[in-house]
Amino acid sequence: MTDPTPLDHAHLNAEQTGTDAARLTFFERLAEAELHLLLDAEDGDVVTPRLFDVDGTRYALAFDLPDRLTAFAGPADAATLSGRRLAAMLASEGLGLGLNLDDAPSAQLLEPAAMVWLSDTLAHAPEEAEQKIEEVTSPGQLPEALLTALDTKLGLAVGLARTGYLAGVSYAGGAKGHILGFVDTIPGAETDLARAVSEALVFSGLDAGQIDVTFLRAQQPLAATLARHGLRIDMPQPQASGPVRDPDAPPRLK
Repeated sequence: MTDPTPLDHAHLNAEQTGTDAARLTFFERLAEAELHLLLDAEDGDVVTPRLFDVDGTRYALAFDLPDRLTAFAGPADAATLSGRRLAAMLASEGLGLGLNLDDAPSAQLLEPAAMVWLSDTLAHAPEEAEQKIEEVTSPGQLPEALLTALDTKLGLAVGLARTGYLAGVSYAGGAKGHILGFVDTIPGAETDLARAVSEALVFSGLDAGQIDVTFLRAQQPLAATLARHGLRIDMPQPQASGPVRDPDAPPRLK
């Protein structure tokens, strides 16, 4: 028997507590998980999932461990992809997800509507805006759920920036809020980092809140100001190794 996985822990916590926060955490773990989709056939980059009909609803089957897939289906073709990619593909086809079926703690049937909700939530793009900063202050007391969600999301952003600072901010015109400044971001990573912060708000249950995101070079004055007043976030850096397979590289469903 395998040790419980992050999806197992998240599902059990959601069942035991019954809170919206716990359910959101489960869907966050599902989106970030690497899943193994059971296939009927594979032809290059086109795959045909094995589908099951339950009370008139069709479900594809996926597992967070290869051993779980094998225990359920025996030797079988599979495609490995991230939960966020799988949610988008299943939502577009009107399919539900049979997750870790058999005896895993996280075994369950997720309706097509759940895949649509997750796909839509993950597809939300942050909006760009320009505002003049009047003052930078301490971030104050932040919700623990938000800090945990940021730690989870940014912990996956390996090598995208050197560091970050979360601070309070006042804008010209009197508006106040929070700002997260990423320092020395690699070119092209801005959208991914902004989306990660947006998703952290959603999955912490604080989607009505707002954190503005800005991208700075270390020599800019605002970077030094944020470093004086803000909460420092050390971004994960890559370790020297061989090439890593990208779980987000999507196959196409047939």
